[in-house]
Amino acid sequence: MSLKEILADIKGLADPDRAKILSQFFKTGKGEYGEGDAFLGVGVPELRKISRRYSSLPLSALKAMLTSKTHEIRFTALLVLVMQYESSWENGKKERFDFYINHINYINNWDLVDLTADRIAGDYLSNKDRTLLFNMACSENLWERRISIIATFNFIKRGDYRDTLKLAEILLADGHDLIHKAVGWMLREIGNRDRSVEEKFLDKHHKRMPRTMLRYAIEKFDDEQRRAYMKR
Repeated sequence: MSLKEILADIKGLADPDRAKILSQFFKTGKGEYGEGDAFLGVGVPELRKISRRYSSLPLSALKAMLTSKTHEIRFTALLVLVMQYESSWENGKKERFDFYINHINYINNWDLVDLTADRIAGDYLSNKDRTLLFNMACSENLWERRISIIATFNFIKRGDYRDTLKLAEILLADGHDLIHKAVGWMLREIGNRDRSVEEKFLDKHHKRMPRTMLRYAIEKFDDEQRRAYMKR
C-alpha cells in the first residue's frame, strides 16, 4: 500500500458540511490557535480504520502526510506513527521518537498533541532524562508547551507524579486556555490515583491558578471542596 492510495482513501471520505463544522470547532479563523488549518470533514473512526490498513507505511510517507496542510492527513499519519511506535522494539521506538520530535512543528492542534504526547514522547522518556520536556514547557510554541505536560500522563499512569507537578508549577503563569485545561486535566489524573498528592499541590497553588485550570483539576471533588478551592 502506498502514499498515493492512503491519500485517496482519506480524500474519498471528504464531507464539506462536516469540514465547516470542524474548522469552527478547531478555531481555524484568523488569529485563532488553529489559524490556517484545513479540514476535509472526515471523522476519527474512519481515520482509525484507514490507519490500521496502512500501518506499515514507511517514515518517508508519514513525513509527506505530516507536512500536509490538511488536518485529517496529519492526524492519520500520527495514528500510524503511534501504532508503529508501540509495536516496535527499542531501536524502532527511538527512530519514531526522533521522527516525532524532528517534525514537532506539524503537531499543531490539541487533538494531534493529545493523540501522541503520552504514547510517544512520554513513553520514550519514561525511563530517560526528561530535560526536553522542561525545555518545551518554556517554549514560545503553544503546542510544545501542551506536549510537555500531556506527555507526563504516561508517567502518571506509572505512579510517577514528580515531573507533572514540576511542570505544572512552571505552567501556572501560562496565558493560554489550552494550557490551563491541559494542566488541570493532568492534576485531576493525579488526584484520581492519589488525592492527597493533588490536594497538597492545590493547597499551595490554588490562589494563583487560572480559574479554568483549577476547575479542571477539581472536577471530581465534591461540591463543598470545589467551593472551598474556588473561593478566593
